[in-house]
Amino acid sequence: SRFQLRPARRFRPGERDAGPPANAGVSRAAPGAITVNASFVLDPRLVADSHAVAALDLCDLRLHGDSSFPWLILVPRIVGARDLIDLAPPQQGQLYAEVDHCSRALVEAFHPHKLNVAALGNVVEQLHVHVIARFRDDPAWPAPVWGRPSSAYAAGAREARIAQLQALLGR
Repeated sequence: SRFQLRPARRFRPGERDAGPPANAGVSRAAPGAITVNASFVLDPRLVADSHAVAALDLCDLRLHGDSSFPWLILVPRIVGARDLIDLAPPQQGQLYAEVDHCSRALVEAFHPHKLNVAALGNVVEQLHVHVIARFRDDPAWPAPVWGRPSSAYAAGAREARIAQLQALLGR
């Protein structure tokens, strides 16, 4: 069967599919403190499609450019991370905490019917997590938000949304 368990593939030294070492991109300055790699660069497609909101402890928080949905993107500042398993356990815990914090902010501000949280990475491989507030009357409901025309923010609306989110997140 297609989903049958098989022995793990052996990787040659330097092969990307093996993932980075468990501590790649992180150093511990104090117990529990996470310091991300200074050489991190945000994927140009994420830069083009979203706007900076805040620098969280692990992630860059960005607002997606589609004004049809309250849509946040969290990007862990970890060089080479493509999948959740590329993060060390403390980083995974921090990512979850930041997704939780942002999810609660969207619920508080917008009272959505449903939250969509996803880390796909089929188009942009750099690890990023989408947190999207969904409503029964939104333009894509109940379908996914991907693959539909987007609606840019009106003049001043993007800055107002970013300020609102920063205030909710205490940034």
